[in-house]
Amino acid sequence: MENKYKIQFLGLIALLLIALSGCEESTSIGVEVLPAGDIISVRNTIQETRSYTFSEDSIRTDEARYSLLGSFTDSLFGNTTIDFATQFRLFEFPDFGKNPEADSIKLFLYYRIIYGDTITNQKFRVYELESSLDPEERYTQDVDLKSMAYGDVIGEYEYKPRVRLDSTSKDTFYQLINIPIDISLGEKLINADSLDMINNDVFLEYFKGLLIETEKLTDQGGTVLSLEAVQQGNFNGSAIVLYYHNDSLKSVLGGDSALFMPYIISKYSARVNRIEHDYTQAPFYDNLNSETFQDTLVYAQATGGLKSRILIDELSSWRDSINTAVNKAELIFQIDTIASQVHKFPPPLQMLFTVVDSTGVERLPVDYSFSPALYGGQLLRDYTYRFTITQHLQRIIDGDAQNYGFYLTPAQKNNQANRAVIKGSNSAASVKLIVTYSKYSID
Repeated sequence: MENKYKIQFLGLIALLLIALSGCEESTSIGVEVLPAGDIISVRNTIQETRSYTFSEDSIRTDEARYSLLGSFTDSLFGNTTIDFATQFRLFEFPDFGKNPEADSIKLFLYYRIIYGDTITNQKFRVYELESSLDPEERYTQDVDLKSMAYGDVIGEYEYKPRVRLDSTSKDTFYQLINIPIDISLGEKLINADSLDMINNDVFLEYFKGLLIETEKLTDQGGTVLSLEAVQQGNFNGSAIVLYYHNDSLKSVLGGDSALFMPYIISKYSARVNRIEHDYTQAPFYDNLNSETFQDTLVYAQATGGLKSRILIDELSSWRDSINTAVNKAELIFQIDTIASQVHKFPPPLQMLFTVVDSTGVERLPVDYSFSPALYGGQLLRDYTYRFTITQHLQRIIDGDAQNYGFYLTPAQKNNQANRAVIKGSNSAASVKLIVTYSKYSID
């Protein structure tokens, strides 16, 4: 324990020396076990890394900030197709008046963010849920939503996404998808017994919700929409709206009725995505989930898609470097801006660099707990992601951590569709771990 305090004290001294002198001595690649000479000797080394592309483990998709919907295909990442299922709750206790009749019913879906293009049509099919969603349950991307729905299509719609920018606020306007629903659902809702609507728990047993299924695109193009599903403040969110008339007010000829009843998606509504990835046409497919071949590029994708596995074999040899204090250990990942097509497909704004433990579980390194700001991971202007893992490397040297490898994944996994192509270990601008450390002697 006393030696650890000396390491920390001498490490602080070394950092002061670096700041004052601004001088670092570069060594060749690899770990150099230096002989004890001066009391403190500050050095800099670049560690070799290996990198591979792996499938992301199944992620949670329930109650995400944005619910996703759409199908998107590109030549590098294959196809991603996302379905959406949700509950609808009572906005208020319905009072349809005397002899009400349903005239029409529509599903309104709002969005502001898209990932993909605005020239490819999306095709949606709507089904009523037969089985209940549970807001308390954990749903993952491979959930079989289709098996939870009735077989009859009650809505079908082809839509071309669009984005319109507010020139004043520089924000995007809400965009609307308006899907006509079969009148049979309107009749079911308007003919519900009052006992089926005494509260939302009872109502959700009567009407369990909808599944919106996306038709998979076989050609390149397409879009993943980030739905603004939930009611927030003055924004009513996405909803079903039932238009009707009664004896007091007859149906308006040639349009929707003046009477209407909304059924909303609130923060208490279960909301679930099913996400399917097809990488069979992707250039990395033959080497996916394998450590036998290192390519010049590795891939990272949100929506439970892809992650980059990083191996730094020589970290284990730092255990032999006694009397070593790590002043700074920084990992640098460089996006291949040409392969990524960063202006057409923006990369994730933040990545996570995780440590694999002895059980294979991914965990954030201790540096994140020490200071998320210093840990890093934000996308920088030079299209790099930088992480500080100083504390983790010191733990390896001290024997308090093992080296089972690392993963690089998008931070926002279930509410964004962004992806990035990273320059791998065999490229000119490969993944780098730059370590500044001090060798010292203790009398």
